[in-house]
Amino acid sequence: MPRILLIDDDEHLAPPLATYFARFDCTLESATRPSEGLAKLRAGHYDAAILDVMLPEMDGFALCREIRKESEIPIVMLTARGDVMDRVVGLEIGADDYLPKPFEPRELVARVQTILRRQRAQLAAAPAATAATTQRLAFDGLAIDLDRREVLRQGERVELTGTEFELLALLAAEPGRVFSRDDILNRLRGHEADLYTRAVDIVVSRLRKKLEPLDCIKTLRNAGYTLAVARSERA
Repeated sequence: MPRILLIDDDEHLAPPLATYFARFDCTLESATRPSEGLAKLRAGHYDAAILDVMLPEMDGFALCREIRKESEIPIVMLTARGDVMDRVVGLEIGADDYLPKPFEPRELVARVQTILRRQRAQLAAAPAATAATTQRLAFDGLAIDLDRREVLRQGERVELTGTEFELLALLAAEPGRVFSRDDILNRLRGHEADLYTRAVDIVVSRLRKKLEPLDCIKTLRNAGYTLAVARSERA
């Protein structure tokens, strides 16, 4: 049963959410302070984390950065009043999804289930995919290990979030092919593409910064994105 950690200082929010998540075979635990949440994440295995933006000790953005230093656990941000900048900043610093407050519990569950389902599908597909093709995709200055989910940039390991790795793996599977934003959204999320178009641009921007000084992800105006880098015989 998936374990989810909610970090929100509203102590009245967790109990009804936990009851609701249980209906979908998910265990929801909670912490009301970032320090408590970080301690729980370090002490036990969780499959996803839900962070409120407005928190004591540090805000949700700072907390997301702290988590990203240690873990690639999927993160859903809860943004006050649906502020667009809150959502943009959350995605830029490594969150995988966002949901504005107030929200319907069913939508929060659906967002978490989508992330977990995507992870399970990737784990299940990995052995077959690596058996049918090479485990390692090698390009000039860039190596991608699909089995270990590792990326090397000029020989140095690059820490990517789950979404960033999935995007890079998608582009690298067919270098030179142009993927539209809708193509990417349908592959990575599978639904509600019209709500997430801006998110693709943000994740691409994050990925480009992490791959610098390589300039391998190209934008084709009004078309989409492509991996434009030569294949290499060596990783």
